[in-house]
Amino acid sequence: MMRLAPERGTRLCYQINLQRSLGGGEVYTRFFTEALDSLGWQTRLVVVRGAGFWQKLGVDAGRLVEIDDGAELERMLPEQPCLVVTHNILGEELARKIARRYTLAGFVHMPLYERDLKGLPHYDILFAVSNHVLSSMRTKGLGNAYPEPLYAVADLALRGEHRRGGLLACSPYDWDPRKWRDRMLGFAEPLLLRFLSRRSYAKKPGLTLGIVSRLTPIKQFPLLFSILVPVLARFPGVNLEVFGSGGYASVRDLRRVLAPLGPRVRYWGHQSDVRAAYAAVDYVLSGLPEKEALGLNLIEAQACGTPVIAVDAPPFTETVLNGITGHLYADPRSDAGAGFAVLLNRLLAGEQRLTPQDAANHLRRFSVLGFRERVSRALATYNLQHSTEIQG
Repeated sequence: MMRLAPERGTRLCYQINLQRSLGGGEVYTRFFTEALDSLGWQTRLVVVRGAGFWQKLGVDAGRLVEIDDGAELERMLPEQPCLVVTHNILGEELARKIARRYTLAGFVHMPLYERDLKGLPHYDILFAVSNHVLSSMRTKGLGNAYPEPLYAVADLALRGEHRRGGLLACSPYDWDPRKWRDRMLGFAEPLLLRFLSRRSYAKKPGLTLGIVSRLTPIKQFPLLFSILVPVLARFPGVNLEVFGSGGYASVRDLRRVLAPLGPRVRYWGHQSDVRAAYAAVDYVLSGLPEKEALGLNLIEAQACGTPVIAVDAPPFTETVLNGITGHLYADPRSDAGAGFAVLLNRLLAGEQRLTPQDAANHLRRFSVLGFRERVSRALATYNLQHSTEIQG
């Protein structure tokens, strides 16, 4: 594979993100790239071949390097010194080899919950996206963790091709082409949708709660709603709108658990205009906390001026100001949803809706400027810009 030659006098970073589907980590990769650009770095982004969402995210095609799998990674990294930053945890042998030749850094995008950690001790430095993640790293004895969480940017740019006509219903499924069932269903679904009229979103009367998120297992939405559905059943004035997509099993399990609420629940699929999705609901709901790293969707909702409702536990206690940008309630696994019911009673009784935009200092933490400052401190602390500069 051809190696890309950097310009002289530049600081070079190769980022590695081999995810095959779009999620929060991929949005994070984009705004980390933009932070590096603003700090004078030259960046390349190594991605898995066929992941077509990068250009839809606005990543310049000229900086993308496509490979089939991790086995190609060593062969395409440059001869010159550079900073290698991973967004996926490398295996032990590969991490050891790359760390011998380059400065190896990595983002830990999820708490280290039942995860293979063998590659992580070989990194020069590890960046946590929240204190919740950082705490899990320290618990595992990782001494190469940078002591300040880098958090994230409330990124509200379009994610994919913009659909005219407002929010329109589309498929809630992310089909996995590696699975025979998904290949067949993924082929048939677009043909079927061509003959069906697409619903246009209009807010229903009453209190509207929203899920604006990828429907992934780490969110634990089916488990959450197995407890909250009996509570919601007692409040007929509360509706639930689901903006997001997920794998077949994730969507199936969520549909099953929400079925008792009938037409009070509607599914809209992935929406490229996330700002419009956040604005379409009264409150955005979190999933369960312990497998979450940050709750990027909650950060984005607050930046849009939409308050959130989240479980009173890390990482949400880091990213939500209770009573100011959102409401925190007791984990329903501890009280069978009693705290959630109390909160719904308050909201339906006419309690004034929160206005997150009033919390300027809180929101600044998740601004482009705030993130760039943290990235700059991290790179300066470890002198990474000097060890990776290309000499003339």
